[in-house]
Amino acid sequence: MLLKLSVLLLWNQVARVATQRLEQSPRFLSIQEGQDFTARCSSSTTFPQLYWYRQVPREGPVILVTLVKSGEVKEQKRMTAKFGEARKNSSLFIARAQPGDAGIYFCAG
Repeated sequence: MLLKLSVLLLWNQVARVATQRLEQSPRFLSIQEGQDFTARCSSSTTFPQLYWYRQVPREGPVILVTLVKSGEVKEQKRMTAKFGEARKNSSLFIARAQPGDAGIYFCAG
């Protein structure tokens, strides 16, 4: 079964800082059920925390994970999220994708 996973390019506003740009990759990805998926998020500035979300059609975004510590790694079942040492980048890895994983994935800081 073909799964459609998308990542969005998002603009982000951090307290007391002007709007800044988060770069996400890949912007669009179609994979087969059982394949692995990695989304990446990076910025030129440091974030005090970073959030990964997933949104499905006709529903609001749902927080998958919150990262607050430099170098933090969180694992939940088939999902692993990492926050870079410099707190400027993050990755979200999903192992063995299933139909319920389909949706739009994005990060915000």
